[in-house]
Amino acid sequence: MKNTDFKETGKPTMTTTSTARGAPECVPEFVQMNNLACESVGGKVIFATDDWFAAAENLLKKSDPEFKTGLFTDYGKWMDGWETRRKRIPGHDWCITELGIAGIIHGFHVDTRFFTGNYAPRISVQAGCLQPEKITLPQRGNRTGSAASEEDYKTIEQLKSDKWDYLLNMTELKPGYQESSHSYFHVSSRKRWTHIRLNIHPDGGIARFKVYGIGQRDWSLCGPNDLEDLLSIANGGVCLGFSDAHYGHPRNLIGLGRAADMGDGWETARRLDRPPILKADGHGILQVPGSEWTVFRLGHPGLITQIEVDTNHFKGNAPNSVKIEASLLRPEEEEESVREKWKIKTKDKWKTLLPITQLQPHKRHFIEGTLFSLQETVTHVKITIAPDGGLSRVRLWGFPRKLS
Repeated sequence: MKNTDFKETGKPTMTTTSTARGAPECVPEFVQMNNLACESVGGKVIFATDDWFAAAENLLKKSDPEFKTGLFTDYGKWMDGWETRRKRIPGHDWCITELGIAGIIHGFHVDTRFFTGNYAPRISVQAGCLQPEKITLPQRGNRTGSAASEEDYKTIEQLKSDKWDYLLNMTELKPGYQESSHSYFHVSSRKRWTHIRLNIHPDGGIARFKVYGIGQRDWSLCGPNDLEDLLSIANGGVCLGFSDAHYGHPRNLIGLGRAADMGDGWETARRLDRPPILKADGHGILQVPGSEWTVFRLGHPGLITQIEVDTNHFKGNAPNSVKIEASLLRPEEEEESVREKWKIKTKDKWKTLLPITQLQPHKRHFIEGTLFSLQETVTHVKITIAPDGGLSRVRLWGFPRKLS
């Protein structure tokens, strides 16, 4: 199928990229964004035509898929993904996911890992923008070994999902071997979506399905004196770059709630330029040459008045210190910085918000605005830790402001 660009007509269009995990230079930039469908942010499957071998809920797991040699259930080989039976009736299988965070979708990641002779050979993806509070559907429960009933089909018909806009035409997948299991698909639509319909043609299995994008909320309902976490994933915060993410991606910093474990935070490798013998100044700040950083765009421009830095679970590997800088960047400045991996000289653009501050392991640090060095509206923040280590969450509370 030829690659095309999305037109605002609702017709199925898409540019696709398929690549192996072993070639990180081929992985698209959108994977730095937030997985709006992940179970950890409230994504949930509300319907599936068939869950015979493995339930569709597995698609939304945050963890990587597993393979357990020799493990069988009453329905067949245990698989960590969604796998339907071999179809013997007309049609194809499909499922509907309610996004945990409604927003603008920039791309899909389809992982067929371990589905080698039983993977779904083709998929297509549709999307709808609904009002979830007006949708009444029964809880799915454990659906392994079952298929949708006639009553289930009648209930789901109210969504008219077969009429939703296509974000991805029918396109081929590859088997779940290491070199071919990861497929990436760019989305050009900039509409807001709440639900995704994943079609597999005609049947088979997929390990994980990730929907990368940026949350979008209605800021018109928020007053200028309403205190908001301007960085939160739910409010549209998004990671735009980082120096190192060896053990955990910095996008985890803006996740919902407190971190479940160390894997639910941002953790770097140990820097090799740290001195053989460490020394600290009179305030306990280590005197080291290196540091690690990550950059975020706020969900809305605003005046930051409170900061929370949480090192929860990082008991022996928290950073010694943190510094937060902020900036007011125009879209074209952001675009250039992302393209150049934030290596361009924007030093004059970054102003200190939180000076170098010592951190403690496994602790929530609350910092009031009286300690801040910056009292102006900003759009982006740069978080720097020294020398290395991990943070679980960062909250930037403040007041949304309009840009003149």
